[in-house]
Amino acid sequence: MRPVHGGNLVWAAAVANCSPASLVDFSASINPLGPPESVALALTEALGQLRHYPDPDYAALRRALASHHQVPADWVLPGNGAAELLTWAARDLAEGPAAGCHLLTPAFGDYGRALAAFGVPIQPWPLSLEMGEDGTLQKAISWPDAEVAGVIINNPHNPTGRLFSIDNLKPLLDRADTVIVDEAFMDFVPPDRQQSLIVELDRYPNLVVLRSLTKFYTLPGLRIGYALGHPDRLRRWQHWRDPWPVNALAAAAAIASVQDKTFQNRTWDWLPPARTALFEGLQAIPGLRPLAGAANYLLVHTTTPAPVLQEAMLRSHQVLIRDCLSFPALGADYFRVAVRTAGENERLLTALGLAVAV
Repeated sequence: MRPVHGGNLVWAAAVANCSPASLVDFSASINPLGPPESVALALTEALGQLRHYPDPDYAALRRALASHHQVPADWVLPGNGAAELLTWAARDLAEGPAAGCHLLTPAFGDYGRALAAFGVPIQPWPLSLEMGEDGTLQKAISWPDAEVAGVIINNPHNPTGRLFSIDNLKPLLDRADTVIVDEAFMDFVPPDRQQSLIVELDRYPNLVVLRSLTKFYTLPGLRIGYALGHPDRLRRWQHWRDPWPVNALAAAAAIASVQDKTFQNRTWDWLPPARTALFEGLQAIPGLRPLAGAANYLLVHTTTPAPVLQEAMLRSHQVLIRDCLSFPALGADYFRVAVRTAGENERLLTALGLAVAV
């Protein structure tokens, strides 16, 4: 069955008729520089904790995350990946004073999954994909003028990579009962350019910011994320879920990750020139129009249907790209690729050039 998420190497290996280890995966937007060495060390040291249950309050983990973001510890709720916390966000929206959620589209598929699970009506909010010569989106976002029940938005936006400014998002905080901002890719933005709404948490009790350690720190197998929001809301979420959602190894890895300034700086030094080089390489291939973005991935418009390119590249080059069939607003006209190492990016460009030419 065709996957709805990136990173399904078992499916891709079956198409390519090779082992999963032989694939170069551009479908999942994961930092190729990690995991950090500090995480490997922390995991080794944490092995002795496997004979004990984790601290149900995750006090040490919450303190580390709170220190990282300069917020009180009771404003932090760790979770089994951001996906678990998105589930409780959807339940929160379902139990709010007015049902319904405005959803910027194209949208990450898990938003629809979570909202559907609790019967929350979705009001799509189409994002214009009109692209300028420089690859930037040309039209500004137009938010609703009237008050709305709930909003889910990610920043930087997935799959376009567009970065919304704090000032651009503030009107939502004044008009919506609940605003869920998924900042899973914000860590990839250098600190002097980040537009995180974490700085607005103390002024807006209707705001929740979701963060993931999966992408930036290369930890998808550990499933670790967290929510930042008003303590009353986070305590409600805590009461809804099973105990011990975060395992001891994931907690240890998270603490080590957010304290690893060397790895963070290395990533911020690597990404901008690597992304620019990949963008320019994609621009040079006939039939492809990449969209400039602020994260570690690029959305690309293609005149060759993306599933055709995907299959050809898997069979001939063992390179996996993310088709956008799971984004109804995009379909077969777009694919998304992660930014990886220089050598891997060249392999991608070579494979794409040959596949497009066929």
